[in-house]
Order: sequence, then C-alpha cells, then structure tokens
Amino acid sequence: MIFPDPPLLVITDRKQAATPLVRIVTAVLNAGCRWISVREKDLAAAEQAALTGELLAIARDFGAVLTLHGNAALARASGADGVHLSEGSDPSAARAALGSAALVGISVHGIEQLPALDPATVDYAIAGPVYASPSKPGHGPALGSEGLRALVGQARIPVIGIAGIEPGNVADVMAAGTAGIAVMGGVMRAADAGAHTRALLDALAAARAQLRAR
Repeated sequence: MIFPDPPLLVITDRKQAATPLVRIVTAVLNAGCRWISVREKDLAAAEQAALTGELLAIARDFGAVLTLHGNAALARASGADGVHLSEGSDPSAARAALGSAALVGISVHGIEQLPALDPATVDYAIAGPVYASPSKPGHGPALGSEGLRALVGQARIPVIGIAGIEPGNVADVMAAGTAGIAVMGGVMRAADAGAHTRALLDALAAARAQLRAR
C-alpha cells in the first residue's frame, strides 16, 4: 500500500490537544489531510480500539486513511488501515498479521537501521527528530536538514520527517529527499487545527512543485 496523498501524516496526542480529538481530526480532514494515526499508547487496549473506531468512522467520511501507532494485533482488532511500529519492532510480523493491503511503517532515529528495512515488508519510515520539538524530547539531537538528507540516502523505502516541522521549514524537509512530513504537537496545540493544517498543506504543495520544476 502506498501512503496517502498529500503526504502529510497527522498524529494524535490528546494530552497536547487544545480541543477534543474528534473536533481536531474532523478539522484536519476537512482542511485536506488524508492520513491520521492514533497515538494514545497510555490508554488500555480496549480504550485505544474504541477511540480508533470512533476516529475511523470520521476518516471514512473523507476517504482518508487511519492507522494506529502501536502493535499489529491491536490495529487489526480496531479495524485500522495499518500500523505504525516503534523503533526496533518487527515489520515482517506486522505484515504477516495485517496482510498486503495494510500500511506498515516504523520509526527510526539513526542511519544504521534503515538499510535493513525491506520495501516488500515495510512501506515507510518516520525519521526524526528533524528539529527540536517539545513533543519529541529524549530522542537524541535534532538531525537538521543535512542529517536528514544523509539518513534518507541510506533508505530503501520512503522516509517521512517528523518533529519541529512547521509551514516555514517544510521546503527544507522535502528538499532533503523525504517523501512527506509528519506532525503531532503543532497541530494538536494549534488554536485552529484546520488553519494550521491548511498552512502545512500549502507549504507542502509549494515544496513539491518546486522540486518537480528542478
């Protein structure tokens, strides 16, 4: 499965959310985003599944993809379109559990993990932190655009940048060779999640057009 277009992934975090997640997700999708991932790992499995089901119903209204940050068994039980795995997880086990149609991704924080990721098993990697971000403390120094470019150069799968990404730096992230961007806190904390998402999408469209023109 190829990840959605436009390649903007919005990840939920109800602890940072300025308003209830249902309202934020609806606003984000209404603004044009077509990919949401539920990341509420502190909830019990049953609560995660229930929340995923609630948000999945909204995503379906927009023809959007909804994945789960967690494990494959819970993603399958909740009806999600795929799973996003933590660093060090086994993508092959997730692929076997979810099937070929599911979207399977994994987080990476260093170059050494990327060459081993098989494009027949895992669809994408999220790499970061690209920039310093309050949402991603403790994950090592920020890569910056050059560090991100070096990391992308070692990958056999599409790489999505995460952490500290705002409309003003989207062009630099995309110029590093990434296939897309992922945002959590910036959207969750925004006073107007829809407006912030539109600004990200506008910046993303402009960056992609500039790269195509080269």
